[in-house]
Amino acid sequence: MSCDLFSLATSGVSGLTPYRPGKSIEQLQREMNLDEVVKLASNENPLGPSQIVLDAISATKDLSRYPDGDGFNLKKRLAKKHNLKVENITLGNGSNDILEMVTRAFVTTNHEVIYSQHSFAVYPLVTQAVGAKHGVIPANGWGHDLDAMLSSVNNKTRLTFIANPNNPTGTWVDSNNLRNLLEKIPDNIIVLVDEAYFEYARTEEKYPDCSQWVNDFDNLIVTRTFSKAYGLAALRIGYSLSHPDIANLLNRVRQPFNNNSLALIAAEVALQDTQYIRKSIELNSDEMNKLIQAFDNMGLEYIPSKANFICVDFKQPSLEIYQNLLKAGVIVRPISDYGMPNHLRISIGLEHENEKFINELDKIIAK
Repeated sequence: MSCDLFSLATSGVSGLTPYRPGKSIEQLQREMNLDEVVKLASNENPLGPSQIVLDAISATKDLSRYPDGDGFNLKKRLAKKHNLKVENITLGNGSNDILEMVTRAFVTTNHEVIYSQHSFAVYPLVTQAVGAKHGVIPANGWGHDLDAMLSSVNNKTRLTFIANPNNPTGTWVDSNNLRNLLEKIPDNIIVLVDEAYFEYARTEEKYPDCSQWVNDFDNLIVTRTFSKAYGLAALRIGYSLSHPDIANLLNRVRQPFNNNSLALIAAEVALQDTQYIRKSIELNSDEMNKLIQAFDNMGLEYIPSKANFICVDFKQPSLEIYQNLLKAGVIVRPISDYGMPNHLRISIGLEHENEKFINELDKIIAK
């Protein structure tokens, strides 16, 4: 006897296309029989975790006990960092976890979720998973059109996602325009500002630190992550800042022990290593400028970015260039899934990694 198991699933889930992560180094080595592979695909910190974080993890011996389910020590340190209360904070298994919690807590099949064209792939995934309507707002210059997003609000709108900076485009919205949206949008609509790349963008004078606005707007949720500038992507830990009532609701759908002990310890220690963050930001800025110069020399257009990656426009489908880079041992990210088939997204790597990418791309373009 057989059964159509897909017919048993909810329509939102059965119709989903799973998120496709970037190709791993090990996978490409197996496929191409390569010894040396450079990965510039997943917006990871190329420096790896700081030494004090590695030391703290190594010193953790008792792995037979469950972690602190509330993550109190980390939340206390985050509260101090952001001048908020512990009650304002929710911890997630990466900030992606928070995006799903928010959607599950506030959105039903009767609601609409608004997000920008070319924005983070998880927004449509969590929207479809709960069977909500997609409100996809056309991008303006590859970035968020906040006026159009505000104008599109209707009586079914429940949640708005704003990635700042945006992945995969690297575009950003300034303080005045974002504050204007928050002041005008109805307070029964949740506005989630995804600041996964905050540490890289904060050098821009007009870039907003939305953590400072949590007490001003009860419907605001700000998400951050330790996966990018802090170099802890493998440990999957992020958090949100919000009104205590929102945090309370999120904790009702949060999975028990969603943060493991090593992640909690690593994140707590990482917050103290300000020198490491400065080094990460400086490296990103210096190497970003080198890539920009190389693209200018090759006559390639790109989207100015405030994150730790940059999108390059090849004016033609980029899949062949992507495949040729793979053959040369360089992994970048095709983003046709984001409606950008002519672009490739390149994460900023170490100096020698970026040089290899530039050299191999130059050879491919010259053919």
